[in-house]
Amino acid sequence: MSTAPPAATVAPTPVSDRALAPDLARGAMLLLIALAHAPWFAYTSQLGATLLHAADGGPADRIAQVVTITAVDGRAWTLFGFLFAYGIGQLYARRIAGGGTDAQARRLLRTRHRWLLVLGLLHAALLWQGDILGTYGVLGLVLVPLFLHRSDRTLRIGAGVLVGLAVAVPAATGVLAQFTGGATPTSAAQQLALATPDWFATLPLRLALWVSAIPGAFVTLVMPAAVLLGLLAARHRVLEEPGAHLPLLRRTAAVGIAVGLSAGLAQALVHVGVIALPDPGAFAGLHIATGIFAALGYAAVFGLVAHRLGTRPTAPLPVRALVALGRRSLSGYLAQSLLFVPLLTAWGLGLGAHLSGWSASLVAVGVWLLTVVVAYRLDRAGVRGPAETLLRRLTYGPSPRSAR
Repeated sequence: MSTAPPAATVAPTPVSDRALAPDLARGAMLLLIALAHAPWFAYTSQLGATLLHAADGGPADRIAQVVTITAVDGRAWTLFGFLFAYGIGQLYARRIAGGGTDAQARRLLRTRHRWLLVLGLLHAALLWQGDILGTYGVLGLVLVPLFLHRSDRTLRIGAGVLVGLAVAVPAATGVLAQFTGGATPTSAAQQLALATPDWFATLPLRLALWVSAIPGAFVTLVMPAAVLLGLLAARHRVLEEPGAHLPLLRRTAAVGIAVGLSAGLAQALVHVGVIALPDPGAFAGLHIATGIFAALGYAAVFGLVAHRLGTRPTAPLPVRALVALGRRSLSGYLAQSLLFVPLLTAWGLGLGAHLSGWSASLVAVGVWLLTVVVAYRLDRAGVRGPAETLLRRLTYGPSPRSAR
């Protein structure tokens, strides 16, 4: 006979009970995601030393590249991973506080992560090979059973070791490449998936690229480290109660942003040719690895902002709009693909063939602003995001009203 607790104890968190900082961070993070992905769609460009950024361009393009490589690339998806793990910790804690058992909470998390994997597969097959939902679903399925109940000391040591290796290995191989002249792999396959006019013909390529990215997230070690740190931060409610962690947040913001942006700027200067290296793409892996420092710094900044806003009776309109998007971050993320892909790919309208560095960034900002406006309107109307509603239904099952 089933002994499951009442449905009320397994309900999602009411909007009124959600903490400000995580949603504020998610809303702003989606701008970074859009800026990181937009250069991929300029598929007629010759690739340079860093990800899918063009090898050349005018002054405006170079400025856009420097900003994106410095502050966005390798930083956005790591911040997303940290917030994803933080949400896992929140969901688990709320489930236990509602009277559920550890086994029930773990089962709920497994169900959610499996459906994230399915949604990621559909996202990649139908639209965008750069999907990250599947990667986070697998990270949750693998790392949560291993680390959810580990001690704080284990999480800190584990994250420290992973970050140390993630930085040391690509740094060493990058230095070695300057003397051996090893060729740096390009991302030509990513361009091909966007530049081919036949949607059906590129479906196997999209899926192959998506599948290969999932083990890559583990191999680079950065994402597992971000997950461990997100679980640790959620355990101590760092973003939900920022006032109790102000010294930590200030140190993390200062050190994390300084280290992360300095490393990003170095790679940006290599990309645009200010710093000349025999193999200019050899440190791209190091650039990605150092993104975790900026990501943690960004998260800390949003915690500090949330603490400051907590003293005001009403948050400013831009903040409320960002929070509205953060509450619908899954819908906002998928909406970017629904806008980018049909407009920019060769099997859509093909407008990506006319993009350069600066115009791709402009499109990214425009798409993000549109999602902010729509999310705010939905929030005013009291309507959840469609993707959140779907994932909620798949994870929790029918609502009590639907069951009746």
